Amino acid sequence: MYLTRFRINTARTDARRLLGSPHRLHGAVNMAFPEPLARDGAGPRVLWRLDQAPGGRADLLISSPGRPDLTHLAEQAGWPTLGQEGWTTFAYGEFLDSLAEGDVWAFRLTANPVHHIRREQDPVGAPTKRAAHVTVRHQLDWLLKQQERAGFTVLRRSVPATPATVDTMEAAPEADTPLPSPVDDERTTTAPVLAGEPEEWEYQVVVHDRTPVRFGKAPGRTSRSSAVSGRDVRFARATFDGRLQITDLAAFRRTLTHGLGKAKAYGCGLMTLAPVR
Repeated sequence: MYLTRFRINTARTDARRLLGSPHRLHGAVNMAFPEPLARDGAGPRVLWRLDQAPGGRADLLISSPGRPDLTHLAEQAGWPTLGQEGWTTFAYGEFLDSLAEGDVWAFRLTANPVHHIRREQDPVGAPTKRAAHVTVRHQLDWLLKQQERAGFTVLRRSVPATPATVDTMEAAPEADTPLPSPVDDERTTTAPVLAGEPEEWEYQVVVHDRTPVRFGKAPGRTSRSSAVSGRDVRFARATFDGRLQITDLAAFRRTLTHGLGKAKAYGCGLMTLAPVR
């Protein structure tokens, strides 16, 4: 396994095209490998994520079973004339082998929190439909429901956050990018803890970059023509920064290498870790 960081030159036209289309970026990531990788769930898959940083910086992170060659990305969206490779690849397998149950780590996860609903007007026995969670409270509740199966638990706070603290947490989304060490609108402007509701801010986690995503899968088509053809892709994503403890090592390693949740082809599902400061 490998984990790669590629810094995108956001001043370049091709870079802006990639950043504006998860479909294009998905294709560019796939082209980093000479042979298409199986996505049958039997083995690790290619996962990727975009991390935004102050100063307009954008980093592309890729987790993959094989070592990627990002020469094409460096030529389109990097600094090819500097004569440097333009990306850094870590031996991720060695890091995964060093993990142990009970370890505490800082984490970052960009995910597509969804649930399945059946509307009142749907006929009896109709299949449920996937719908996005779009409020902080529901998105965090989605994460907490995943943790047992995914092999970790999000740490609780020693003192529950107050509504004022929640306001501060939502307003300050910037965080260090974790790396291994060597739309039904539910939105609310704040997330106070109300009687009878889950006390989500008892947990050491911040939810930010909560973004609805819509794009056409056919390159070169306008949004209007894509909508007519039914080829628009729509989903909501959110980024979670927090602290976790490993509870099931095998399940947690699978989470890191297979991803968590839906929309993995479009920059969701990759969880990365960093030492707790």
